[in-house]
Amino acid sequence: MPTAIALPLQGIKVLDLTRLLPGPVASMHLADMGAEVIKIEDTGIGDYARTMGHVRNEVSQFFLAVNRGKHMLKLDLKNPADHARFLDMVDSADVVIESFRPGVMAKLGLGWPVLKQRNPKLVMCAISGYGANGPFAHLAGHDINYIGYAGMLEQNVGPDGVPALANLQVGDLLGGAQAALQGILAALIGSKMTGQGRFVDISMTDNVFAHNIMPMVAVNNFGTTVTPGRDLLTGGVACYNVYRTSDQRFMAVGALELKFWELCCDTLSRPDLKSRHWSLGEPVGGSEAISTKAELDAIFAQKTLAQWTEIFAPVDCCVTPVLRADEALAHDLFVQRHMVHRAEHQTEGAYWQIAPAVKFHA
Repeated sequence: MPTAIALPLQGIKVLDLTRLLPGPVASMHLADMGAEVIKIEDTGIGDYARTMGHVRNEVSQFFLAVNRGKHMLKLDLKNPADHARFLDMVDSADVVIESFRPGVMAKLGLGWPVLKQRNPKLVMCAISGYGANGPFAHLAGHDINYIGYAGMLEQNVGPDGVPALANLQVGDLLGGAQAALQGILAALIGSKMTGQGRFVDISMTDNVFAHNIMPMVAVNNFGTTVTPGRDLLTGGVACYNVYRTSDQRFMAVGALELKFWELCCDTLSRPDLKSRHWSLGEPVGGSEAISTKAELDAIFAQKTLAQWTEIFAPVDCCVTPVLRADEALAHDLFVQRHMVHRAEHQTEGAYWQIAPAVKFHA
């Protein structure tokens, strides 16, 4: 194991009022970096994530996955005593994170003007679907709605042309958690340097929209987006695609650069395909590229995932197996990086816990 060092956010206190996925993941990352995170739930059912999905005994694996390293506290913010207790905690806090609809904190008497007056150095982060203002500020939404508005969902389609739902919540995790983390850390630096806190307004939809780079590049180039599934990174070239194996698994070919494509073709014993590459003029999404893709479909269908993995293991050309999550848990890539270990929960027993992905070295 790497030598432990002091984590950079030690001494930072975070009050986390969020639920479900975006806010809890953001505060979990802050805890991973050394912050003291106090997760505050209501005195009723608490965070909905506690009972979402399969519950083995008392709490779901979903809840465990996004709330490691936090202290748990229940408060009824409508109760005068609990309300006062929360404000007392704000006095010594560095960060408050909330994910209510805009205006809810103000109705509770805990809006930004109130908290700023209590603690001028405070950083307050509000995570919402559509931002603190604007025409949709008070509307409900979920990941599927945010990525739909941002132009991202339309570009990710299955073979039938229907938008595919990835099991990675881009709106919640990129648009919400990571954007909140970025904003909070920047505001903390500002607070430490100037003594002035800030309100961080995170719209999950805005942040997906801001990162929807390749479709926007296409709009600037051609006046419209490329046909879904036919852009450079979404299936429009043979050198960056997925291929079904004989055992109904998939290999990921990421030979985007010509040098990698040439190595891939040599490994497949098809040097004649080397010239059929987007960088040499083969139109992205064109009939030639689709034809080349079909030839690789036929080649990869001749061997199993394990056989192709063994063949490409010594060849550094970005061709890799598509693993299941249970396979990834056992893969040397993550085992040797100490990214996974068995943990024990007091009510749920043994489970796989993913380690912090950001590593700090002395």
